[in-house]
Amino acid sequence: MKTLLAQLKGLDTLTADAMGGLVVDLQPIPGDVPVVQVSIEDRQELPIYITCSDAQMLCLCYLWADDEVLPERRMELLQTLLDLNPSVPLSSFGRVGDRYVLLGALGRDARVEDIAKEVAVLSDNALDALSALSEYLK
Repeated sequence: MKTLLAQLKGLDTLTADAMGGLVVDLQPIPGDVPVVQVSIEDRQELPIYITCSDAQMLCLCYLWADDEVLPERRMELLQTLLDLNPSVPLSSFGRVGDRYVLLGALGRDARVEDIAKEVAVLSDNALDALSALSEYLK
């Protein structure tokens, strides 16, 4: 099985092409679990993290922390996230620790072209989510 970095070879160029020429930078994150951070021009505050297991590849974008949610609107936000989940193409809302995330998953053997499309869609969906859900945030 290919290493994560080998599987992502060319991802920066393919993602840049999918996003109309925006500059895309890949940065491996040191640690026991292979993780690559994808930063996209004008979207540096919303990097995408790619990691994998034996069965799947996961693309994840952190949106906001729990303490950024207006306490009086928290339950309404949670309901809205559940309602929106089916209509967000190729992405799902979730939580990791105290962070709200948007994530997408692919098969472990996904082609780099498919991963680039996933990253582009996830990045666009993250921008849309922040715009649509900003009323629930401080």
